[in-house]
Amino acid sequence: MALANIENIKKYKRIHMIGIGGVSMSGIAEILHNFGFTITGSDAHSSEITDKLIKNGISVTIGHDINNLRKADAVVFTAAISNDDPEMIEAHNLNIPLIERCDFLGELTKAFENTIGISGTHGKTTTTSMVSVCFLKAGFDPNIQVGGILNQIDGNYKIGNSEYFIIEACEYVESFLKFRPRAEIILNIDNDHLDYFKTFDNIKNAFIKYVKLLPSNGILVLNADDSNCLDLKDYSACPYITYGIENSSADFVAKDIKFNNDGFPEFDVYKHNEFYSHIKLSVAGYHNVLNALGCISLCNHYGITKDNIKNALLEFTGAHRRLEYKGSYNNISVYDDYAHHPTEIKATFNALYNKNFNKAWVIFQPHTYSRTKNLLNEFAESLSGFDNIIITDIYAAREANTYGVSSKDIVNRLNSSRKTNCEYISNFEDIVKFIHEHAKPNDVILTLGAGDVTNIGPMLLEK
Repeated sequence: MALANIENIKKYKRIHMIGIGGVSMSGIAEILHNFGFTITGSDAHSSEITDKLIKNGISVTIGHDINNLRKADAVVFTAAISNDDPEMIEAHNLNIPLIERCDFLGELTKAFENTIGISGTHGKTTTTSMVSVCFLKAGFDPNIQVGGILNQIDGNYKIGNSEYFIIEACEYVESFLKFRPRAEIILNIDNDHLDYFKTFDNIKNAFIKYVKLLPSNGILVLNADDSNCLDLKDYSACPYITYGIENSSADFVAKDIKFNNDGFPEFDVYKHNEFYSHIKLSVAGYHNVLNALGCISLCNHYGITKDNIKNALLEFTGAHRRLEYKGSYNNISVYDDYAHHPTEIKATFNALYNKNFNKAWVIFQPHTYSRTKNLLNEFAESLSGFDNIIITDIYAAREANTYGVSSKDIVNRLNSSRKTNCEYISNFEDIVKFIHEHAKPNDVILTLGAGDVTNIGPMLLEK
C-alpha cells in the first residue's frame, strides 16, 4: 500500500474500539488490522458489520469488553459513547489514551498522498459511492470509506493498494476539520445539526474552514446551483471546478434530463459549453443528477476516461438505504430510504413519484428530538405530498427528550392541513398489520428515516 506516513500511529500496537460496529469505526478497524495492528472492539448490538469483522479476524465482543480494553495501548471511541460507559471509565482509571473517532480518522487521512473528501449536508454517501465506483472502474485501486453498504466493495470500506483514500467527510461537530484532504466535493449546505451548530452561519463557517484545509495543489469541486457552496471558492487557495443544472455558467452542466419508468434519469453533460457525454443512471431522482455531476467533475480532473465514468455510473445501483428496493408481496413494492431531513425527504419524494405505481405509503421515523423540534413545520410540509402517511416515534439516537416534542406534533400539523390523512402508530408490529390491511396491489411502501424504521420492510415481506 502506498502510504505517506503512518509513524504518527505506530506507537499504538494494540487498539481497542468502543462502538466498533459503526459504519466508520468498522472501516477504521479493518484498515488498522491490515496495517498489522492488533484490533479488538465492543458494540452494543451484533450486526452484519460485526459478523464481518469477526470473520476477518478481529475480536469483537457484544456488550462490554473490559479484559481486552485493559490490554490496549489506546482506546478509540465514537461520539455516541457516554462518559459513564464502563469501558470509558476503566480507560480513564488505567490512564489509557482515549481518542475520539474523528481525531483518529483524521490521522489516517494524513497517511495517504491523495485523500478525497466528499462533503455536504445531503448526498454524501451516494456521491462517495459514485466516485468510488468510477475509481474502481479506472483501475486506480482506491482505499474507500463510505457511510453505507456499497455492493461493488461488499461493504462500507475497501483496502486498496494506492495513494487514493476516498472518504465521506461529515460536517457534524466539525469532524471533517480533522482531515487532511487533497480534493473536496461540496454538494450543498443546508440547515441541519442545529443541536450543535445553532445557526446556519455557523454551519457555513464550518465549511469555510474545511475548504481552507486544501493545499494549493489540491482541487475543490462545488455545486454551482447552491449559492452558499459557490461562495466557498473565495476561501480556498487551490483551483476549483463547478457543476450545476440551473447555473448554465458552471464548468459541467446537465441538459435534456429525462426519466424512464423506474425514475432513472439520463442526460447530456456539457463541459465548458461543449458536449462531453451522454449519461444514464441506475438510481432515481433529479438530485442524483447533481450528485453524478459532482462525481464526473472530480473524476475528469483525475484523468478517468469518459467511457469509464459513463459505464461506472450506469453500473452503480445505489448505496444501501438510498431508495433501496427491498422486495415485493402481492404486487406491492417495498423501498427503504435513509432520508431524515426535510430536504432529503423532498428529494426522495420526487424520485419515488417519477416511478409508475398506484398509491404511495410512507412510514416515517423522525431522527433526534432537536432536529424534529427545529424543523417541525418543514417535516410536515415535506411529507404532505405522500398519498398515505404513518409516523412512528422519534428515534432518540444520542439525545434525551428535553425539547418537549413528539411525533404526534408532526401528525397534528399534517392532519390540520386537511391535505392528507396521517396516522400515528408507535409499535412496528401494528404498522405492519395496518399496511397489510390497507395497501393495494401496485402500491409502493417506503420506510423513511435514519433509525430502526428500516426493520419494518423485512417484517412486511416476511408476513
